[in-house]
Amino acid sequence: MAVRGWEADSSALFARRLGKSARELQCTGGQDGCPDIWEQNNGDVAVIGRDLTTSYASRLPEGVVIADDERLVVIPGRMMRSAKKDIPDA
Repeated sequence: MAVRGWEADSSALFARRLGKSARELQCTGGQDGCPDIWEQNNGDVAVIGRDLTTSYASRLPEGVVIADDERLVVIPGRMMRSAKKDIPDA
């Protein structure tokens, strides 16, 4: 098994939503649900979106690799933009 510089911690808890909910942004059929962006209690970020790994696999940019245990997810741009205020500058 390859050594990675970062590994997801599956015991981390959801601490706070970043941005607005899918309902607030009208990104759902009037029901709460996908997509969403959450900061975890360890500082990592969880993203819930549509799994488009297979759709993009053959057309990834140079140098982009999706490992077997990773997925490429897509969320609405307005959802990411609404989260900007909650994400601190580096």
